[in-house]
Amino acid sequence: MLASLGTMPELGRQLSGLGGCTRPVRLNGHRTEYEVNKTTGEIGRVLHHLDSASLPAGQLLVRCNNRRASRCAACAETYRRDTYHLITAGLRGGKGTPERVSAHPRVFATFTAPSFGPVHNRPTGPAGTVRPCRCGLRHDVGDAALGTPLDPDAYDYEAAVLWNAHAGALWRRFSIYLRREVAKRAGLTQRAFRHHARVSFAKVAEYQKRGAVHFHAVIRLDGPEGGDTAPPHWATAELLADSIRAAATAVRVDGPVIENRAHTFAFGRQLDIRTIRSADFDGGQELTERAVAAYVAKYATKGAEAATGTLDRPIRFLAELAQARITEHARRMIRIAWTLGARSELADLRLRAWAHMLGFRGHFSTKSRRYSTTLGALRDARAEWRRAQANPAPEDAETTLVLAHWVFAGTGLSSGERWLTESLEPALGTEGEPTWTTAATNS
Repeated sequence: MLASLGTMPELGRQLSGLGGCTRPVRLNGHRTEYEVNKTTGEIGRVLHHLDSASLPAGQLLVRCNNRRASRCAACAETYRRDTYHLITAGLRGGKGTPERVSAHPRVFATFTAPSFGPVHNRPTGPAGTVRPCRCGLRHDVGDAALGTPLDPDAYDYEAAVLWNAHAGALWRRFSIYLRREVAKRAGLTQRAFRHHARVSFAKVAEYQKRGAVHFHAVIRLDGPEGGDTAPPHWATAELLADSIRAAATAVRVDGPVIENRAHTFAFGRQLDIRTIRSADFDGGQELTERAVAAYVAKYATKGAEAATGTLDRPIRFLAELAQARITEHARRMIRIAWTLGARSELADLRLRAWAHMLGFRGHFSTKSRRYSTTLGALRDARAEWRRAQANPAPEDAETTLVLAHWVFAGTGLSSGERWLTESLEPALGTEGEPTWTTAATNS
């Protein structure tokens, strides 16, 4: 039908601008750019006019920008690449971050959740050999039993859900404790520390197979103005690693009291801290900037559905679980989150709204202000470049006035648009997947 209307080439060009997005936002409206005299303020000629009705699809199509690979692989790939560049900028400089940060003390740390009961796993022995699980079997990598409780009735589902709900608060408190520990080892008061050094970080949240959130973080020691200033002479990767270990061991967050049971949350015993030393791969001998950035970026696009087999969207009614294709372990965690969400004293945790995420409601990737650039800045730069490519401003234009009005008209593609989009097949690249894993990752 598209070919008979003679719109296929034009529609193909419009769809190619989505970069493979399969769930675009559809908008009705218009946008007009006018030339404006900077001195007199007079509005001159029209530089560019866009009306959605004149577009091949009949509407303006805008990328959904969903970070989840399970919802939109193309937009998730863009998010992954942006995260990769954000992490890399904080490790070796670039995009507004000085190159001197590559000489600052830097470590990569993984923080896990505590145990809520024994689960099926793949313990490893010497030379990477796989030992039997507690159940007596040697599980394959793709075994659906991995991460599920050995005894579901004895597993502490309540604590597991509440851990996820408090993980963000635990990280915030850890960041405070970390500054204290660094200051103590430097012989400084907390007040004086801010005039000598600064702790910068970027982290992502990842779900373990058992459904508990853990964090991967790049942590850096800078001078008092962040990456723009050199760290003091006493700042070393060893001091930073010792401080991280002490802070992670000491930090606690008090949770709610439910049925006379008081909950207190802390990080698990598995804490992996590695110094980042070299700029590129070197045969696996050192933890490198490139490996860290690729590893962190990979998990920025994965939610609980990727590791635990849960849902990738909120539920409105608990009855929806009856038709959901999810694991029984995830189903039980969602039920517990939904039940706890009915308690008035837990209203601030919004457990029902985040039941599909097993209670975790934090951002999947966060960073401190001085670590590097922002995802927003990267998106803005890309959008500005695209606008400049599509509509180059005339050399004599002093400034422009933009008048626009857009109305939401829906999401997604028609069957014909979907077929044409799939035929375009945008290339999805990688920036070097890591060849290493941490011991905590497989928990």
